[in-house]
Amino acid sequence: MVVFVTAFMAMAALAHEGEDHSAPPAPPTTSSISSPSLAPRAAAATEEFEVVVVLEGKHLIIYVDRFAGNEPVTQATVELEGAGVKGVAAEAAPGVYVANLAAPLAAGKHPLTIVVEAGETADLLSLNLDIPASPPSASGASEFSRRAWAIAGIVGAIVCGGGVWLALRRRKRGASHA
Repeated sequence: MVVFVTAFMAMAALAHEGEDHSAPPAPPTTSSISSPSLAPRAAAATEEFEVVVVLEGKHLIIYVDRFAGNEPVTQATVELEGAGVKGVAAEAAPGVYVANLAAPLAAGKHPLTIVVEAGETADLLSLNLDIPASPPSASGASEFSRRAWAIAGIVGAIVCGGGVWLALRRRKRGASHA
């Protein structure tokens, strides 16, 4: 009984509030374009438009919203120049435009010029897409989880072993006094 109580106390000491160790939720997707949760990105805004550019493989995904109300700009003409692309981006979803790159972009700063024409309004936006030398890694969370479980297992084994040792010692003492 002492062993189980001691083991339970040791495991309870390792647990704490405020952290969710479950898998993170899946990122949202827009049509067939996956979420840019870790992708290089750049943003620019004018009085009319706000633009966010995300690099995803050999595609530049351009999110175009109205600056004042943040609603997506649909059926616009989005022209790009720079970063290995020159041309018009195609609308993939409301407010989401895609431009294909001839080749993946190398690490470094890539200047982009974007012209957005929507109805009677047109704006020129300039931004720099900064691509890191190596992509960020998401393995840190899983490594922490493995390490935490290993420590919990070792502490649990030590506590259980100590409990068994104490129980055997008491039993020996009880047998020698009788």
